[in-house]
Amino acid sequence: MKELRIDDANSNQRFDKYLKRVLSEASTSFIYKMLRKKNITLNDKKADGSEKLNTGDIVKIWFSDETFEKMSGQGSVDPLFQTISSFQGDIDIIHEDDDMIIINKPSGIKSQKDTASDISINEMAIAYMIKSGQLTEESFKHFHPSICNRLDRNTSGIVLFAKNLKTAQRLGQALKERSCKKLYHAIVLGEIDKPEMIDGFLYKDEKTNKVTILDKETDDAKPIKTAYRPIKKLGNDLTLLEIHLITGRTHQIRAHLASINHPILGDMKYGNANINKRLNAKSQLLHAYSIEFDDGGCYEAKEPKEFNVYL
Repeated sequence: MKELRIDDANSNQRFDKYLKRVLSEASTSFIYKMLRKKNITLNDKKADGSEKLNTGDIVKIWFSDETFEKMSGQGSVDPLFQTISSFQGDIDIIHEDDDMIIINKPSGIKSQKDTASDISINEMAIAYMIKSGQLTEESFKHFHPSICNRLDRNTSGIVLFAKNLKTAQRLGQALKERSCKKLYHAIVLGEIDKPEMIDGFLYKDEKTNKVTILDKETDDAKPIKTAYRPIKKLGNDLTLLEIHLITGRTHQIRAHLASINHPILGDMKYGNANINKRLNAKSQLLHAYSIEFDDGGCYEAKEPKEFNVYL
C-alpha cells in the first residue's frame, strides 16, 4: 500500500486528474475501477474521482509494490524531462518566490512551443527550475509548471510562470477576470498628442493567422477595447506610447493601432514595410512593460536594447 499526502502544489484539483498524473501508465477506466473497488481511497473513504483535493488530504493506493511501480512509471525515464534538462540559456527573472516566476521574455522567443523541436520561454523556465533543484523528475510527472500568459513571438516583456497548480489556477483566474492591470510600451508611427480609449471588433482569419479590426459587430468578430497615452514624442515622426490592454485578443494592440494609422514600428505583419526598412527596424517595438495585481504587487520589465535606438 502507498500512502500519499497532498501538498500545496497538488491541492485544489480534481482527485481523478491527480490520480492520472500519479498513475501515468494506467488507463482512465482502470483508475475508476480501482476507485469503485476502494483500492484507492481518499481520507480512508470511498471516492468517485470528482472530489476537490485539499492540502493535507491522505490518498491510499492499495496496490502491490510491483503494480504501483508499473502503473506510476517508476524506474522509467521521462523523455520530456530529460530533453528539457539539457536546455542551455538563462532567463531574465524580474521576481521569484515559492509560487511563481515573473520573466522578462526577449523578442524572438516563443512563449510556448508549437512543435516538438521548439524551445520556448516555457521550457527555459522549467529547465531553470530543474537546474536550481526546485523540480525533480518525480514531481514533474505529477505537475508540469507552465506559463500563464502568452506574448507573440516578437513581443518582449512580462510572462507569468506558475510553479504549482494552485498558483496556475490563481493567476489564470486573475488574467481571465482582468483583475490584474497590464501595461505595454510601444513605439508607433506618427505623432500622438493626447490619451485615447478606442474600441472595435476583432475578426481573426485562422488560415492566415491575421486579424482585422471592424467597426461593427459580426458573429465572428469579438469586441475589443484598448487605451493608450503618449509618453514621449520621438524623432522620425514617432511616439512612445503606454498602452493599457483592457481586453486581450490575438494581435489586438498591433492591429488596433494599425487600424488608426499608428502601426508599431518594426511590425512586419500590420506595420509599414517602407518605414520599417528606412528606419532599419527589424523587430516590432512592443513590450509588455508592467503588471499590477489587485493585492498591490506591481512588477516592471525593462525595455530591450532595440528601443534605445529610437528613444
